[in-house]
Amino acid sequence: MAQQLLDLVEVKESTTHGKGLFAKKDISKNSIIGELQGAPSLSDDLHVLWMNDGKDKFKVTNELKYINHNKKPNVAYYDDYTVTALTNIKAGSELFHDYGDEWD
Repeated sequence: MAQQLLDLVEVKESTTHGKGLFAKKDISKNSIIGELQGAPSLSDDLHVLWMNDGKDKFKVTNELKYINHNKKPNVAYYDDYTVTALTNIKAGSELFHDYGDEWD
């Protein structure tokens, strides 16, 4: 799965927030982009996601940690720790997830 992830996306400078994750090629809607890698976390920190409706905290260590926030997301994290395209994503586009109202 890791090689597939690196074939699809790359980390680059983002005008949204420092670094971002960008599509290297067109990604079709509903495609699984990758799987979160990391470990459970006891604290809330940079790159820690609240999974399973906030019951689990997970520190992301792979490139998927660079997905920035946007109220018009084109990807979503799922409780099985996959990231899936919500829309067709053109090569060169930044990947965005809606992290919630507290991120506006």
